[in-house]
Amino acid sequence: MSEDIINRPVGRRRVLQAGLAIGAMQVTSPFVVKALGEVPVKIGMDNTFTGTYAELGRNEQMGSELAVQEINKKGGILGRPVVLLSEDSTSADTGTAVQKAHKLIERDKVSLVLDSVNSAMALAIGEVTAQAGVMNIVTGGHTDAVTGTDCHWNVFRICNTTRMETNSMSKLLFDKFGKKWYFITPDYAFGHTLQQGFEASLKKFGGTEVGASLTPLGTTDFSSYLIKAQAANPDVIIFLHAGQDMINALKQAVQFGLDKRFHIAGAQQELEALNGLPPNARIGNWVFEWYWNQPNVPHVKEFVAAIRKLNNGKVPTARHWFGYAATWTYALIANEKKTLDARVLAKGLEGFTLPPEVALMPDKVFFRAGDHQLMPNLYIGHAVAHGSVPEDLFHVDQVVKGIDVAPPVSETGCHIKWPA
Repeated sequence: MSEDIINRPVGRRRVLQAGLAIGAMQVTSPFVVKALGEVPVKIGMDNTFTGTYAELGRNEQMGSELAVQEINKKGGILGRPVVLLSEDSTSADTGTAVQKAHKLIERDKVSLVLDSVNSAMALAIGEVTAQAGVMNIVTGGHTDAVTGTDCHWNVFRICNTTRMETNSMSKLLFDKFGKKWYFITPDYAFGHTLQQGFEASLKKFGGTEVGASLTPLGTTDFSSYLIKAQAANPDVIIFLHAGQDMINALKQAVQFGLDKRFHIAGAQQELEALNGLPPNARIGNWVFEWYWNQPNVPHVKEFVAAIRKLNNGKVPTARHWFGYAATWTYALIANEKKTLDARVLAKGLEGFTLPPEVALMPDKVFFRAGDHQLMPNLYIGHAVAHGSVPEDLFHVDQVVKGIDVAPPVSETGCHIKWPA
């Protein structure tokens, strides 16, 4: 972190918020500025605040809010205050997400767009920001194409690719629980690429896909899909959902007694879902992308305490960390390069390593130059009905380095084209 910039003193006059009250929601932090009165640096968040993924989007927003507060306390970006403008993309309407991206860029004049839990939206927003020449950090959209076939010079991603997740889990599931798998998959980009990743591993190991069901986003009744899975008689039923869909699917799987006959597993799992499940449905083997209970990792304790203050005493989830890390990433590189020029910042982020107080993980966390994908740790483990403390609902069995499970850039399909 560039101390001469971050610790730059500021004056006493508060930023006037008139003229900034735009968008569906606006989040700002109190900030004192010099007598000359700097124009705030605007960060726009285009994310899912209603629908199936509402809680996930709101938690990413909260993590970003915390980062903005901390950034402003340390002098802002280039000595200017930072404000966060948030727009609700909904959980399933990509057209709305695109409209909100245009609004943030063209009317609100944001310098950075943060998005989105929904992978299809992340892809679409990436097209908008690339054409506009605006920095774009994807917080929580996992489908491989974001930093693969549809990569852009200005787009970076915090969360893992789906292939990183499946690569970290597949051998464990195959060796420990069996070689016949049935997939229950959300019917859009995120689910499709997760399933494809698992299928590639299954083929490599010589296993068998005994069936698959595609489920619409927002499904409440999974009974027909569970009946098909049961009839296929797999060793493992793989659930690839997120948010409320994951909660509904696992609840009903337990009601059907499928956990007594088959092993339940998947790739991405989240504390939001485990918190929403009854104890008997906290089952299966999964990947967490960040976990709050890391007693030996520096700065995690402080981050947990800070989020608790904003989150009614609840611990942070991976989604909080996504928003936090994305926002701090932009502030760090802008202060280091002493500019908001998107092309300069994008070049600067290639190979950029997050400092320990932002990475909040045991190993080196950096943006890979060839595809702009963050290489964090992945936490492999199993859900537990009750933890040592109420919110410790995931037992970490192994921590894997992202770089060890990510496909090489040459296999991602990413070919970054820089503007002239």
